[in-house]
Formats: sequence, C-alpha cells, structure tokens
Amino acid sequence: MLRREVRLRREYLYRKAQEDRLRTIEEKKQKLKGALEENRLLPTEVRKDALQLQKLLEYDDEGAEGVSSHMDDEYKWAGVEDPKVMVTTSRDPSSRLKMFSKEAKLMFPGAQRMNRGNHEINALVRACKANNVTDLVIVHETRGQPDGLVVCHLPFGPTAYFTLYNVVMRHDVPDIGTMSEAYPHLIFHNFSSRLGSRVSNILKYLFPVPKEDSRRVITFANQEDFISFRHHTYKKTDHKNIELTEVGPRFEMKLYMIKLGTLENESTADVEWRHHAYTHTAKKRRFLSVQ
Repeated sequence: MLRREVRLRREYLYRKAQEDRLRTIEEKKQKLKGALEENRLLPTEVRKDALQLQKLLEYDDEGAEGVSSHMDDEYKWAGVEDPKVMVTTSRDPSSRLKMFSKEAKLMFPGAQRMNRGNHEINALVRACKANNVTDLVIVHETRGQPDGLVVCHLPFGPTAYFTLYNVVMRHDVPDIGTMSEAYPHLIFHNFSSRLGSRVSNILKYLFPVPKEDSRRVITFANQEDFISFRHHTYKKTDHKNIELTEVGPRFEMKLYMIKLGTLENESTADVEWRHHAYTHTAKKRRFLSVQ
C-alpha cells in the first residue's frame, strides 16, 4: 500500500510539472500571437523561441479548451460523490476550541468530528485515507481563541492554510436556535483571479451539491484578500420579500499558503503559493481578485 501511494503521488507531481511546462508554452504562444496581430515588437521572453512557437500556432485549434489542469484529477469525483469531511483540532484543545470544532462539524453536511488526543498527523492522515475521507479540516487556537484553519484534500492534496480573525461562535450568541443540516447553497464573491478560482475550488468542494428547495446559504465574500464567512437561512415572507436569519458562526479568513501535498509530507511538499508579507507593495497587492 505504501509503495502504491508513493507511485501515485509521483505520477501526480509529474502531471503537475507537465501542466506548468505546457502553461508556460501556451502563455508565450498567446503573447506571440498578440504581437503579430497588432504588428508590434515581439516581447523579449518569446524572441528566442519565436519560430518554434509560430509553427505550434499553425496547428492550434481555436475551439480547443487549452491546457488540462491537475485540478481535474484532484477533484474528479466532485459533484458525483458527496465529500466526506473529518474535523479535528490541534493538540490539547481548550473548551472554546472544542466548541468551535463542533460548530465547524455542523457547517459541513455529513462531516464527522474526532477528538485529537495524542494522535500524530501521520496517523491521522493514514486513518482518513483508509476510511475514504476526502478532506481533513484542522482548527487551531491561540490562548483559547480559534485563529487557524487547515484544509487538507486527500489523498494527494492540496493543503490550504488560513488565518482566522474576528471569530464569533454560535455559543456566543444568545437564543440563536438550531442549525439546519440541509445541503447549503454557496455564494462566492470576488474570486476572479486564477488563485481566487483555486481557493474557491478548495472551499466549495467541502460541500455536497444542494437540492433546489434548500433554505440554507453559506457565503464566502472576498474583500482585499480577507474572506468573510457568513451562514444564513432564509424564508419567503411574501412573493417579493425574503427574510434572512444568521445562524453562525461568522469569521474572516486569510489565505497564507497552499502546498501541493498532504499534511504528513508537509516538510517535503512543494509550495504552490505563499503570502510574503514583507515584500515591497505587499499591502497594496491583491491576489484573490483581478485588480
């Protein structure tokens, strides 16, 4: 079984490398095509390979959909089979983190929650793979306040790391009522860049496909790379108006890293994207949406 996992992961990394190479060639071809159509100087990065790229352009089909993505392999069963999510915590969780993990378990329909105990990450991931778990969600804390969320897609990745801000739990809201367990409709706002599309895929495939009559809505709204999570139910008061009821929890989350691997090979996995806070213009740049 271990040899099989190593072989499958090697194949996955090879497909990812091939995709990056083909995407680079495709981008150069489009730059060359644009320069020829507009009758301007060729960009410096394509001058060396211009003749070879022009030959490739002759065989291009305008109806082609472009380079296939390794994301097709990662989420090939998305929408066909319901995701199986496992929620757990960091070591020695506080009472507030335990409460937050219970609320996180209710956010994902059909999810299961596991007490962390003394289990190591390697044992957790192996157990999840053996039980066909599609996503492992781990919540972290600092001094009793939930401040971290890790989403690990199994069996090969990716793994996304988020920082949580302004967490308001259901337990903090008096008389909030019960939470619906219907499959929620999802709203993603302002995820227009390629990284934004990647993040929205990681998040939306945690949820199964909802039925049309579902009255539950979960919103991920991006503003300046801070993702606001909101959870509502709604009902029609008349033929024009709809009444929204917030059922919680609510928080903001910020992506700081995506790795091409699972948590047990965290030290050796390639970093797909990382937020570098101390670079020039880092505060001005926006990554999840097109500026």
